[in-house]
Amino acid sequence: MRYRNASDVLPDVLLREVQKYAAGDTLYFPKDTARKKWGENSGARNYFQQRNDEIRQKYLQKISIERLADEYCLSEETVRKIIFK
Repeated sequence: MRYRNASDVLPDVLLREVQKYAAGDTLYFPKDTARKKWGENSGARNYFQQRNDEIRQKYLQKISIERLADEYCLSEETVRKIIFK
């Protein structure tokens, strides 16, 4: 992260107002954009959603929880949570 001098960025009126509250402190200004949910940038969210949908479909086709756990390298408890969610 690169630090910038507030006097180079902010108008004088705004700089004086901010100095009333935080003179000498380091401030962080977050971007003015909505934050994405976990896994949206990398595609992991979609991958796990598709995997979980496949697990539910296979369970409806009478494939056992034990077999699904082995096939997807998950614990039986995790498969149960996916199925009954």
